[in-house]
Amino acid sequence: MQGGHYFLLLFVGPLVSVSIACSTEHANQTTFDVSDYGAVSGGHIDDSEAFLKAWNAACASETENPTLIVPPKRFLLNPIVFSGPCRAKNINFLIFGRLLAPDSPGAWKELDPSQWLAFNGVSGLNIAGPGRINGRGKAWWDQSCRDHPRLVGCSTLAPTAVKLVSCKNSSISEIHFVNSSQTHVLIRDCDGINIENVLIEAPERSPNTDGIHISASHNVVITNAIIGTGDDCVSIGDHTSNIAISYVKCGPGHGISIGSLGRSGNFVQVENIHVSKVYLQGTTNGARIKTWQVGRGYVRRVTFEHIFFRSVKNPIIIDQNYCNKSDACKEMETGVHITDVSFNQLYGTSSSRVAVNLNCSRSVACTSIYLKSIYLRSALAGQNVTSNCTNAHGVAFGVIQPDPCL
Repeated sequence: MQGGHYFLLLFVGPLVSVSIACSTEHANQTTFDVSDYGAVSGGHIDDSEAFLKAWNAACASETENPTLIVPPKRFLLNPIVFSGPCRAKNINFLIFGRLLAPDSPGAWKELDPSQWLAFNGVSGLNIAGPGRINGRGKAWWDQSCRDHPRLVGCSTLAPTAVKLVSCKNSSISEIHFVNSSQTHVLIRDCDGINIENVLIEAPERSPNTDGIHISASHNVVITNAIIGTGDDCVSIGDHTSNIAISYVKCGPGHGISIGSLGRSGNFVQVENIHVSKVYLQGTTNGARIKTWQVGRGYVRRVTFEHIFFRSVKNPIIIDQNYCNKSDACKEMETGVHITDVSFNQLYGTSSSRVAVNLNCSRSVACTSIYLKSIYLRSALAGQNVTSNCTNAHGVAFGVIQPDPCL
């Protein structure tokens, strides 16, 4: 990606635990350089044990704000989990260098294949750059079941680069994420997370490489991000609330997505989602909500506003009949109720004929949908765009183009 300021930040994947006994030897120390704990630069020798030793010492420190330092060098890390709680109210993970994932899926043998780097149960964690986290995901992409369904032993699951699990009042800033095997940053079961000034990039064809995925978390702020991947730039999962996303450049990718939700027939609770000042270029979707018919529960109080689309395939889309195989899922009487959703001041161009598509359930219709101040044109010269509304109810005003169907 080019142009602008790129900032970076760090978070880790699922739980691959290594326990190291806490020590009081460094109780009054304030900084903990991984090199002092045996980390060897160059990116050819596994430094995960040295990183864990440095983390253990920093986490056990009695100082107010201990800082773990990754110097400006290359470090190879096998799957690892940094566990809390820590003694200090705040703990800093400062990355100046580059963290490299193993380049072979074999490094995950007998380990959790869903994660590479994980932070678990930490409060007051501040991960900051300027550093780079490189997931080196190509070997995983080459054995992806999505792209290679006939490959014997193909993978349906691949490691998330950075995962925050059960963390509170924490942040990620000024980190460059590149080429994760699957999702780049995962926030799960967290409360009070700020992500800002990050650059996330992976090839457009890389499978399931979401930029940031939020699940079962609350009070999350994402701002000043540039994200271009093979899947959603930002995706929001079940049991999330109070999410604010702003000043994001997205593309390539699948847009800003709420969902998919309710796939297992669970009760969905998603509310108070605010997405604003987003620029989407060449994405397959823009502002999207997608739910499975088998789901129950609700999505409510959602706002998409001040968004610009440039050649986006589905600029505005709600799909309550989401299915992993097109038109292959039977109509059901269940569904997730989508209500109080506002699309306000959305402009730009659509690469498909249907620029506004509200495909809602016959049994659990969408209600209180608001289309305000919208002007969408075709990205193709001489063509017009249209709207499609099915079982969607609400109000449209100030919609210049396409003709509103509400």
